[in-house]
Amino acid sequence: MEDDIFYLDRPGGASLAYCYTPPKAGVKGTTLVFLPGYMSDMEGGKALAIDAWAKQQGRAMLRLDYAGCGASGGDFESQSLTSWRDDVLFLIDKVTSGSVTLIGSSMGGWLMLLVALSRPMRVKNLVGIAAAPDFTDWGFTQEQKMTILREGKLEEDSEYSEEPYVTTQIFWQSGEASRLLQKEIAFDGAVRLLHGQKDADVPWEYSLETARKIRSDDVQVHLVKDGDHRLSRDQDIALLIDVVARLG
Repeated sequence: MEDDIFYLDRPGGASLAYCYTPPKAGVKGTTLVFLPGYMSDMEGGKALAIDAWAKQQGRAMLRLDYAGCGASGGDFESQSLTSWRDDVLFLIDKVTSGSVTLIGSSMGGWLMLLVALSRPMRVKNLVGIAAAPDFTDWGFTQEQKMTILREGKLEEDSEYSEEPYVTTQIFWQSGEASRLLQKEIAFDGAVRLLHGQKDADVPWEYSLETARKIRSDDVQVHLVKDGDHRLSRDQDIALLIDVVARLG
């Protein structure tokens, strides 16, 4: 049985699609919020696996599509990192209550840090899956950066989709203005960072660097030696669910 998709119009933004399961009576625990990666949506394998587990446990869960992605309205190429951050903040504020655990995949791992800094009283735990903070800095060659600035966008082949991987100037510039790894990241909750050491897109060393920069002492990095960027095999999903379950 598929979840119903709901919509909320963000003032100044798009109509945002989301799926929300409230907690069962008497079940304690934070609301789980899944943040997809770049050009991804709430129907990905990891999001659905965590959602299914949350339902079994009676836990509250929010999945969402950023503007221009999935079932949400808006033009993809008009969005920025900060507008997607604001999409997440809007839905957390409007749909959920109490403490939340943010689960961010790839770019979603950058967004979870930005959201945590914006809602320190709400965000209790962070779980990153191949988290990619600051990838507008380290993820492009100088030539690619110049193409983005000169032509307004960069189009590349994607191994995950038939559609080209598009990076716009508005997104790239908002990312550069939102870099986090050059200073301490003022978050004091529990942080778990999962990363495959065969990740061809986001070097696993960035999870170590992120762990170093986060102020909290309750930070763990889980390296999967044979894991790729997606970490979506059965054993990867099992590790992810175990990590989330232990946080509460």
